[in-house]
Amino acid sequence: MATTESPAGAKKFLDFPTSCAAPQPKPEEPVRVIPLAVAGVLAAGLTAYVWASHGAKFGVLLLLGLLLGLALFHSRFGFTSAWRQLIAVGNGQGLRAHALLLGTAATLIALIAGTGSGLFGSKPAPTAGALGLSLFVGATVFAIGMQLGGACASGTLFAVGSGQSTIVLTLGGFIAGSVLYTWAYPVLSGWPEFKGILLADHVGWFGSWAITVAVLAVIVLGTRAVQKRRTPPPADVVPTARGFARVFRGSWPMLVGALVLGVLAAAVFLVSGGIWGVTSAFSLWGAKILQVFGLHPEHWEFWRLKTNAASLNTTIWKDKTSLTDIGIMIGAGVAAAAAGAWKIHSSIPWRTALAAVLGGILMGVGARMAGGCNIGAYLGGISVGSLHGWLWGVFALGGTWIGIRLRPLFGLANPVPTDSVC
Repeated sequence: MATTESPAGAKKFLDFPTSCAAPQPKPEEPVRVIPLAVAGVLAAGLTAYVWASHGAKFGVLLLLGLLLGLALFHSRFGFTSAWRQLIAVGNGQGLRAHALLLGTAATLIALIAGTGSGLFGSKPAPTAGALGLSLFVGATVFAIGMQLGGACASGTLFAVGSGQSTIVLTLGGFIAGSVLYTWAYPVLSGWPEFKGILLADHVGWFGSWAITVAVLAVIVLGTRAVQKRRTPPPADVVPTARGFARVFRGSWPMLVGALVLGVLAAAVFLVSGGIWGVTSAFSLWGAKILQVFGLHPEHWEFWRLKTNAASLNTTIWKDKTSLTDIGIMIGAGVAAAAAGAWKIHSSIPWRTALAAVLGGILMGVGARMAGGCNIGAYLGGISVGSLHGWLWGVFALGGTWIGIRLRPLFGLANPVPTDSVC
């Protein structure tokens, strides 16, 4: 038996047993100079353009997206693999990192919302997502999709930015699924639901924060108990730089990534007044692509809604979610090239490609039904004290269980207790 998360001599309570020690990470590959130069110029040029053309607020949002991409890639921060490892073999390392991310974001957002702070004229406007059948079905469908597609919403963006060809197919399916939802909006909306619950409306921001942190602590204890009982394989490791170079070339410890991402999620809230989201942009991009080809999604019921119509009639460079999404892809490209990990894979097995597209479509539909994804609903909901974020997570775990059982149909492997890593 080995432990993977605590140094020698640490207290027993901090030990998380695994079946063997994690492998030693290999050194990173040499810097990919050309991809780094292209991504760096694109990051600087696009930030300058948005800042000059649309103002500091939108330039800062793009910059925050770039930083999110850097942090996501350097820490390889995942939601898909974390849930799969927990369900399949009982390794809760990823979910404990989620708890740190959620706790960090919840702490900072409570301070921002509780004091009414905001930048660039924004005011904090936390909202509670509706509770109902659409949330439950959507979160389940989304989680099935991410296990087939190989990435969650944020994972799809940083994987595409780092040159992972298979995930480009997932992103294409994601956009297609989002468009499918907007077309089928009359059928997929209006399902039975109750008004959302925002804890701060009942117990104040301090009470909301205290309840959130207490539940997260219970989750950490629960994953420890599960891991102690099942003694799973350790999580795999990726090549890493050493010393100070690790800051710029990775890979970061997952808990460091969780802290940085929590701070950046709060920064998005401070700048925009709303939570960090990902998937609403995919619907917008898909609609604009259809318009380029002479189609008219603006006539669909979804795009006739006042807020949605305003988004469709405005440039994506003034859309918060589009800016952070684009920033994530470019930032991940910079990080991957600096780490020597930016590579395009030309050969993709057909079953893997099919799973990627199908998984993306399911995520696109599921995210829109549930009012968000692992970022907008799960991270965003929990960090502002909305009950729908917790329920999203519960049903996503159920969808993960289903998705794991579907993966072998597409030739996709799941971790098993006898593996050396998961």
